[in-house]
Amino acid sequence: MMKYLDLKAINKTYEHAADEVLQNGWYLKGGYTRRFEEAYADYIGIRYCVGCGNGLDALTLIFRAYIEMGAIQEGDEVIVPANTYIASILSITENRLKPVLVEPDINTLQIDDTLIEQAITPRTRAIMIVHLYGRCAYTDRIGNICRQYGLKLIEDNAQAHGCTFGDRKTGALGDAAGHSFYPGKNLGAFGDAGAVTTNDSQLADIIRALGNYGSHQKYIHDFQGYNSRIDEIQAAILLAKLPHLDAANARRKEIAARYEREVSNPLVRLRLVDSEQYSRSALAPRDSVYHIFTVFSSQRDRLQQYLLDNGVETQIHYPIPPHKQRCYREWNHLSLPITEQIHAEELSIPCHQAMTDEDVGCVVALLNAFS
Repeated sequence: MMKYLDLKAINKTYEHAADEVLQNGWYLKGGYTRRFEEAYADYIGIRYCVGCGNGLDALTLIFRAYIEMGAIQEGDEVIVPANTYIASILSITENRLKPVLVEPDINTLQIDDTLIEQAITPRTRAIMIVHLYGRCAYTDRIGNICRQYGLKLIEDNAQAHGCTFGDRKTGALGDAAGHSFYPGKNLGAFGDAGAVTTNDSQLADIIRALGNYGSHQKYIHDFQGYNSRIDEIQAAILLAKLPHLDAANARRKEIAARYEREVSNPLVRLRLVDSEQYSRSALAPRDSVYHIFTVFSSQRDRLQQYLLDNGVETQIHYPIPPHKQRCYREWNHLSLPITEQIHAEELSIPCHQAMTDEDVGCVVALLNAFS
């Protein structure tokens, strides 16, 4: 069976990092955390990195910190792509802010920057872009809109470690960014972990305190905070993995390029629109690190079962869009056709650095033989 993601193969060379922490005997707020935060900030090209418990916490802490700073108030609105993973939206509603859902561009599957301006109201305070599937969602138009309307730009960089826009990395394009190091990410820990990156020293300082029970100094609490800290084992593993991230992403790009060249079955589309239309909407200078390689089929469920029957695991990202989830039942009546088509037809096929050329060839042959 070919796994969708072979974490055992990917992680086997980094187990020593956990052993080092166990031998050291210091498990929280130690040297590995400090060194990883410094190294990751330097890698992203930004001044501050604050480790936290997971990617959802990272985004939630950003909004909470802006509320503490008075930049955002409860009830304010945040524009967010409708086709994102639910964590993006949970971070907004957890802070009693109002998500405003905007459809994606059918060419890129990222938020449609031509629809953002019409979604702005007097209560809009921020735009969250989500680098979904490992693809850069930022555009110059989005940056200009934020400057014109005085809006914060928040990046959900959970799926795009090492991705770029021109010569800048995602996670350094906006005012603040949330990162997830969930084990399956391009830069993945051995458990839950996350971080916030920003150039704003006040924001970073407040986030660090909020994640430590609202405290800068032990037993003195300036905020009603949380317990959301990256532990030393995860920091050590991430520190060991970080120098190899670009090479791992390069291998993902090689595999993706082969899929693009060789998958030719009309029942298995590599995008929702025809190739000519896609080429007119070129992503350059936007990049992708292929955290998820997506294919689309009107017979998605049958395709998934066919691949499984032939020894290839796949995943669906994601079967139910946020506005159709029970927890947001007040949105269940909304019609967002592009988002709904993506969620109905998307299938994620294996694409990671532990795959061999033979593995890739097997996936291509099976996709082309599907009927």
